[in-house]
Amino acid sequence: MTTQSATNRIELSIGGMTCASCAMRIEKKLNRMEGVTASVNYATETAHVLYADAITPGDLVATVQRTGYTATLPPAPLPPAPVPPAPLPPAPLLPVPDGATRTASPPTLPGRPTPPSGPVSPPP
Repeated sequence: MTTQSATNRIELSIGGMTCASCAMRIEKKLNRMEGVTASVNYATETAHVLYADAITPGDLVATVQRTGYTATLPPAPLPPAPVPPAPLPPAPLLPVPDGATRTASPPTLPGRPTPPSGPVSPPP
């Protein structure tokens, strides 16, 4: 009996069914509700239900439970994953004065001696 417009959709997990007749019994009870269109699948133990705004998911679960089976609502959706920040653009190169050459020098750390510059002779 569906005289109200079914605007909501939900998939219930159904427990306690032992045969296809159980699925038909649940489907029949749900479809007798005003504004509900249901299809119960015994193999997947689910009920796909379209229901009107006047019906709540709790009403659907209660109807299944009164029929002698268990019904659970789907889990709440997970929040969206955070979007990682965009990578920073590369730092601009500083101009090199005329006649100078660009060399890489190792970074100096606090408390450490500055590396020697120029050629390094082997220890004696």
